[in-house]
Amino acid sequence: MASVFEPSHSTSRQPLGPSMADTLPSIDFGFDDLRDRMAKFTAKFDAFIEQGRKRVLEERNQFRMNVAELQEDQRMKRKDIEILQLKTNTHQQTIAKETAETAEMQSAISALQSQHDAQVSARDALKAQIASTQREIEARLAAQAAHKRQIETQSRFNVPELDFWVTTLCLRIEGAGQDDRLKFVYTHVDERDWEREAWFELDTSGRDYEVLHCRPKLEKGRVERVLEKVNETRELAVMLKGMRELFVEAMRG
Repeated sequence: MASVFEPSHSTSRQPLGPSMADTLPSIDFGFDDLRDRMAKFTAKFDAFIEQGRKRVLEERNQFRMNVAELQEDQRMKRKDIEILQLKTNTHQQTIAKETAETAEMQSAISALQSQHDAQVSARDALKAQIASTQREIEARLAAQAAHKRQIETQSRFNVPELDFWVTTLCLRIEGAGQDDRLKFVYTHVDERDWEREAWFELDTSGRDYEVLHCRPKLEKGRVERVLEKVNETRELAVMLKGMRELFVEAMRG
């Protein structure tokens, strides 16, 4: 059987007094001020964040610009280095070329100096040779002049004698194409033909006489013996008689 709660008091409702909540003191928590402060804080925080973001962006952009400038500086420096290296290589090549040209010029100068020294030596030797030749020519000219004077002196005294031998030996004297050569032509040397001629050319340019040509041919040794006598005695008649005898013997042979 269910029990029935029965209040201890009368079930009739009676008016209640003030509640405990109503008796508590009124407290003002300041929510509006807090919200306002939080809103301001949020605005400041958002502004701070925005400012920080802008600063980060600016710093990042500035960093990128700095990096770009550094890269450009590096590129320019590399270009400057390349240009400097090219100039250095060109300068080294120029120095090497100038060194080679200097060596070549020095070699050419040495060759020219050697050539000049050789030419000077050749010139001095040629001068000495010319001087020696000139002295020899002067000596020969003096000897020829003396010989010519001797011949002229002898010829002045021997003209009558020479005419005598020309007539006696059936001889005539002709020129041989040069001043120092005479041609002596004999006739009446061949008993079978009195008109047949025999002749020889005499060279008087030197101190000693010399027979250059003769017709008919005579033995060289016999002609030289006649010349030895003539050169010893310096008498032309000895040659004229000796050569006629040799021609007569040759005709008989």
